[in-house]
Amino acid sequence: MAATPPTLPDLNALDPGALKALILAQHETLLSRETEIENLKLLILKLRRMQFGRKSEKLDRHIEQLELRLEDLESAQTASAAPLKDASPLTTAASSPGRRPARRPLPDHLPRETQTHAPEQTTCPECGGTLRQFGEDVSELLEFVPARFKVIRIVRPKLSCAECAHIVQAPAPSRPVDRGLAGPGLLAHVLVSKYADHLPLYRQAEIYERSGLDLDRSTLADWVGESSHLLAPLVDAVRRYVLAASKLHADDTPVPVLAPGTGKTKTGRLWTYVRDDRPCGDSSAPAVWFAYSPDRKGEHPQRHLRDFRGTLQADAFAGFHALYEDASRDICEAACMAHVRRKFYDLHQAHASPIAAEALRRIGELYLIESEIRGRPPDERKQARQTRARPLLDSMHQWLNTTFDKLSKKSAVAFAIHYALGRWPALLRYCDDGRLEIDNNAAERSLRAVVLGRKNYLFAGSDSGGERAASIYSLIGTAKLNGLDPEAYLRDVLTRIADHPINRIAELLPWNIAITHT
Repeated sequence: MAATPPTLPDLNALDPGALKALILAQHETLLSRETEIENLKLLILKLRRMQFGRKSEKLDRHIEQLELRLEDLESAQTASAAPLKDASPLTTAASSPGRRPARRPLPDHLPRETQTHAPEQTTCPECGGTLRQFGEDVSELLEFVPARFKVIRIVRPKLSCAECAHIVQAPAPSRPVDRGLAGPGLLAHVLVSKYADHLPLYRQAEIYERSGLDLDRSTLADWVGESSHLLAPLVDAVRRYVLAASKLHADDTPVPVLAPGTGKTKTGRLWTYVRDDRPCGDSSAPAVWFAYSPDRKGEHPQRHLRDFRGTLQADAFAGFHALYEDASRDICEAACMAHVRRKFYDLHQAHASPIAAEALRRIGELYLIESEIRGRPPDERKQARQTRARPLLDSMHQWLNTTFDKLSKKSAVAFAIHYALGRWPALLRYCDDGRLEIDNNAAERSLRAVVLGRKNYLFAGSDSGGERAASIYSLIGTAKLNGLDPEAYLRDVLTRIADHPINRIAELLPWNIAITHT
């Protein structure tokens, strides 16, 4: 229901003092609203920086509540800024917002439909003379065309020989799902809606029903399973490519999984392994491979990385330690400075700790160097880190040791310092190798879709459901890393993969698809 416009007082009946007070009151209301909007944006930004790595979902719910409040305030601000029919120019000017976001131009790739509104007059209304065009005003309006379904009728005429009655007919085209009704575009849409847009299948079924199409959730589930099976060779190609790197980012996140026969959920894990050397100027395509496990035992990453040789950048999870300690594996450890920073950041936010503030300042200087050398070749990055970052790290190490000796060993600050000192050799490793990063944020970024989706679909239906999710997340995440629309990519792949030779499956990897379409 539209909001009822407020009834304005008769301005002629107000004395100048009352009119001034009315304008000031409106101005103060707008300023208060704008101040709250800015404060909410700042608070949401801070909470999002703290969001990943948390074990509790309370923070997620708090952010959602703040986002809703922000939406309401911004909507109210826009509504109050609209001119009222009986408002005077004076009150309209007073009610307009002080700051408006800059309007960005509409993307060039969107299709354009031109509507020309010519004057009804054919002659000059002043003198009756002939009108001629000397220019035009052009503006643009962004519109939405609802998605629609269509049915493709596949007709295969039968021809028979008039002499011998031999029948000739074109072979039936391949379908992504054998004898299935879903085309590649619909399958891609269902997959991306579930795993990228976080819409569970039952919600998708409700949306499709509004378009007059009755698709059971079980039917959609069958399509997801069939598509996952069809895409398995491509996911395995992504896995091989990722593990062939000399440096990997690794992380994991919990995923609730329905335990069979109990009606309760257990906690599975989704592991992510990211290959991305673009920050060190490497032109190799980035990729991410997800793997599912029913628990968090260290044997899982050890199995996942049995073919990997190189540097592993990860958090302090004990399950990775066996990889570093086994000399036959030739895996070197690199730690994550963002994890160190996060511990001090939480302390600073909770207690305004001066020690935490000093740690954040020192870490900030290291990140400033990284922002300046991002994208440069490894040798340049190594030189900059050796000459600029290493002295800062040595000074920070001395300061942490001195500070730690003065603290109670049971304090939260001492715990944060102990975490940093315990990881110190691995934290320094990025200074000696220009290919490495200062942190493991590449892996954490890859898990954001999982964290968001986990809130919506609540749990995976089984361990096999977790494995399917890992497969589709691998393809969607890799497509995004390569700048592709994941739905367009999956539509293309599902159109071709049924007839594609298995020994040429690498041709369907996202970076090869991107090259083909340029």
